[in-house]
Amino acid sequence: MQNLVPGTTPLKAVGNLPGVQFSSSDPLGIDLWSQSFYMHGFTSDQLGFTVDGIPLGGQGYESYNGVPVNRTISNENIIRTDVSQGAGSLDTPSTSNLGGTVRFYSDDPLDKMGGRISQTFGSYDAFRTFVRFDSGKLNPSGTKFYVSYDRRAEDKWLGGDSQFQQMVNTKLVQPIGNHTTFKTYFDWSQEAAASYLDNSLQMLKTVGYDSDYYYPDYAAALNAANGIYPTKYQNLSDPKNAAYYRGIETSTYYVGGMSLDSELTQHLESRTTFYGIGKRYDAWWTSPYVSSPSGAPLAAQDQAMSTRRLGFQTDLLYHLRKQTFDAGFWYENSVYNPSMQYYNEPDSPDGTPYDEVAHRGTPFMIGYGEAFNTNTYVFHMQDTYKVLPSLTLHAGFRTMVVNAADRVTNNDFRYTGLTQIASGSLTAEAAALPQFSGNWKFAPHNEFYFDISKNMQAYPQGGYNTSTPWGAQTQADFNTLKKNLRPETDWVYEIGYRLQTKYVQGLINLYHTDFSNRQQSISVGPLVTAHSLFQNVGDVDMNGVDGSVTIVPVRHFSIYNSISYNSSKFENNLTSGGVTYQLKGKQEPNYAKLMYKNSLSYSVGDFNLHFDTLFMGKRYLSYVNDTRVPAYWLENFGMGYSFRNISIAKTLKFDFNIYNITNERYVSNMGSGGNPLSGDYNSLQVGAPRSFYGTISASF
Repeated sequence: MQNLVPGTTPLKAVGNLPGVQFSSSDPLGIDLWSQSFYMHGFTSDQLGFTVDGIPLGGQGYESYNGVPVNRTISNENIIRTDVSQGAGSLDTPSTSNLGGTVRFYSDDPLDKMGGRISQTFGSYDAFRTFVRFDSGKLNPSGTKFYVSYDRRAEDKWLGGDSQFQQMVNTKLVQPIGNHTTFKTYFDWSQEAAASYLDNSLQMLKTVGYDSDYYYPDYAAALNAANGIYPTKYQNLSDPKNAAYYRGIETSTYYVGGMSLDSELTQHLESRTTFYGIGKRYDAWWTSPYVSSPSGAPLAAQDQAMSTRRLGFQTDLLYHLRKQTFDAGFWYENSVYNPSMQYYNEPDSPDGTPYDEVAHRGTPFMIGYGEAFNTNTYVFHMQDTYKVLPSLTLHAGFRTMVVNAADRVTNNDFRYTGLTQIASGSLTAEAAALPQFSGNWKFAPHNEFYFDISKNMQAYPQGGYNTSTPWGAQTQADFNTLKKNLRPETDWVYEIGYRLQTKYVQGLINLYHTDFSNRQQSISVGPLVTAHSLFQNVGDVDMNGVDGSVTIVPVRHFSIYNSISYNSSKFENNLTSGGVTYQLKGKQEPNYAKLMYKNSLSYSVGDFNLHFDTLFMGKRYLSYVNDTRVPAYWLENFGMGYSFRNISIAKTLKFDFNIYNITNERYVSNMGSGGNPLSGDYNSLQVGAPRSFYGTISASF
């Protein structure tokens, strides 16, 4: 993480691991729409994410319960990250971790008063400021806190819009006696991040890699909505679906939590966390498929969602000789309100377009509005047994019940074409989700491990015409779905070997996953008015292998290489709309079968230098694999130097980074608007060109 440009999403650092795929059109990862995260073929909404034990939910832009990590904590405040691929930890509070967990931990305030400041400048007017103050110990009991402010802004590298984010983190630590510690954490963040246009394969071939929204040229967008297109779009099969006036996301997040960790006796520990999360997220597009009351053939469309989550988790750990028993309970209540709203646009090229960031006025149409109330109950129990000094075994299980009830708050016939849209309740439950694992250090520096687990994901939530059970077209469809639908589950099997010596660190990891009731989002129609199908595609068979090695041939110099291969294939065909699609034996879309990563790093004293390479193999766009995007290579470079004890500064550091050195033109993110069963679709994001960043930071 230290090698990244400050302010880059922490998911990009995790993306350096073998088997992990991070993609983004935005070099720093501010824009959620243009980024995706996969781990061993699982999407970010099928993994478990936490910060200091607070469940963040899915990381996708549309995630009903998600709080993205780069909206929750600044990079400088992260002390460590634990990544568990394949099987997630049983005590992780998550109902989506089919394929593993990523847990971030914030550092504690310093014992001595101090501070940090960092200033980054970069391409496309990138400007990022970070300031942190540590109080030091304020009294004999050890009370201490820190507060930080993070502000970043940049222009889009394509088009005429910009991106902005600001964030406040604060943490307080209060020891209570010698055996108990109270901690509380709070985050506030606010964003207005313009998105990049979704491309199709036809657009990339016909128009090129420089298509974006019309913003700020409203007259051109108005002409396009009236069927008058720029020359470069006229040869497209659907030029109206190729460009819109503007796409931008605005959001506000609140994340707060408090924990109490105590050694009750010599053998008994307790850990308890209470948390609250608030979220308001608006995804905006100016749609040429809906007219405004002004007569304009386009309207500002807001896919709005708000969430309130309250919960707690408590654990008891009992240490007895060679065993550690852990039993815990997690409860959460969440309220989620998705809606689709439309705002008036002027019918004049000289008019003032609707201001999505200010977000004032009353919508002229609320296509739909829904309200979900969800209660989550999860109990876990596990035992870690150190059979021998070199052999550790683990066994445990989770019991999960997630009940979600939905009611309709708005339904406009002009939007849905229905007098009633689907609503109701669903329960995902599992009496016992077992996990077994072991670690055997059979020789010095050598270890073997295995892990077997069964996992379940709660039903995703969303409004009308979304890829969720509640997105069913009619109430009758939902009622039928409710009778037959089963939660998505999987069995994950992993075995691996790890070598750790002074000069060589190696890893080889093999995994196999059996999916049951695999559920996918299938999109039909133009991006803004797409019809999303929530389909059970049956069973999926996944096999993969990761390998990595770090070699230190000489002092201060290291060479890291990793390679990963994944085969994730459907085991059933799919019939949709009376047409049977030959899915059996086809690779799942969006995730590369082959990835290679390399890093050369030289560090001596206060100087460091690194050169990184990524190879991303071909990825399929459609479910039947008749469309795909080509492979690409990407290279990054960075260097830094630190000065010690310069005036009042303890350290003064200079960093310089270059992303995409060769200025590669490539497709970064895929599936941003869903994936088609067959053929082309507007769901591809172009990667950022060569970008330069410089940072000056100091600690006091």
